[in-house]
Amino acid sequence: MSEADVRRAVARMAREIVERNGGTERLVLMGIHRRGVHVSELLQKEIEQAEGVTLDSGSLDISLYRDDLEVIGPRPVIGGSELPPSGIEGKCVVIVDDVAYTGRTARAALNELNDWGRPKRILLCVLVDRGGRELPIHPDIVGRRVQVQHARQRVEVLVPELDGRLGVEILQAPEVPEEGE
Repeated sequence: MSEADVRRAVARMAREIVERNGGTERLVLMGIHRRGVHVSELLQKEIEQAEGVTLDSGSLDISLYRDDLEVIGPRPVIGGSELPPSGIEGKCVVIVDDVAYTGRTARAALNELNDWGRPKRILLCVLVDRGGRELPIHPDIVGRRVQVQHARQRVEVLVPELDGRLGVEILQAPEVPEEGE
């Protein structure tokens, strides 16, 4: 996706978020670290500009809620989650991530949110859905669905703050030689 493609998708997703919530009242956006936070900021700006409001937002660092901490290593890098000033109790919380794949990231985000309170409703919003679910968790709002040819391909969302530009690429991971080759 080019920058223009991403911006069109974000604009459409922002309208869908507002429509599903019946407006902007009691709406909270929560981006998942790292790139989900940046996608959430794009959505927030789009909604605020279109609706003439200021939205509550926050961020989720799901590191301690992951089910694969042993794979990450003995010292995972832990960032900070930020709860919106007005909290999440009774709100429509939109969890925003860059790419949906196995569903495990979304599960971890749901577990963390439950520690903070009980939202009225939770929506999952992703810029790209690449399929390949391992858990029965599916995004409610999607910028674009892509089909990857095999597990060695990965979808990379690029954001200006981290990558110098806005876009989406499908990258090919190098082949790992099998034992004895």
